[in-house]
Amino acid sequence: MILRYRHSAILFFFVLLGTLSACVNDLETIKKVSYKSGDPDERTKDLHVFYTDSGYAKVEVYAKLAETYSKPEPVIKLKDGIEVKFFDEKGEVVSVLTALYGEIHQTKGTMFVRDSVQLFNEKKKQRLETEQLFWNQKDSTIFTDKQVTIRTPEALFFGKGVRTRQDFSSYEFIKPQGKIALKNTQNGVL
Repeated sequence: MILRYRHSAILFFFVLLGTLSACVNDLETIKKVSYKSGDPDERTKDLHVFYTDSGYAKVEVYAKLAETYSKPEPVIKLKDGIEVKFFDEKGEVVSVLTALYGEIHQTKGTMFVRDSVQLFNEKKKQRLETEQLFWNQKDSTIFTDKQVTIRTPEALFFGKGVRTRQDFSSYEFIKPQGKIALKNTQNGVL
């Protein structure tokens, strides 16, 4: 009987030892199996982020798909359509930036957007259209060196390169190229 108990105890010990050693997950081994160097560290669908200052919303960012990368430098790639709303000191939306693709460079405090880029100011009813823009969060400026069209209720403006504030209240062309009046200013007709 003692011999049988001893064999059972030894068998139980080896089974337990085998089970415990089989449950070890080596993180490096898991990464080799499931991680590719070009893959993002994190993927988020329907990203919705508010940037605030003293409890007040300053910027709201929405993206259908966001991919976060930590190497070679921290960047968030926004894909499949993005919308950035800029707020005034009263918490009201003053302008909206849309594009199909964007990148937020957190360490630099900048955002780059491209593909079907539009910046719209509702109050002034003006729209900027281009293929790429840069937004500098530190000084609240938006700029590009690409071809730009600005539509206002009175005219269309064309040029290469533009600088504006994020509220799109005013703008300055780097190389203005033309203007098409949409209304006759004397009698208000086309």
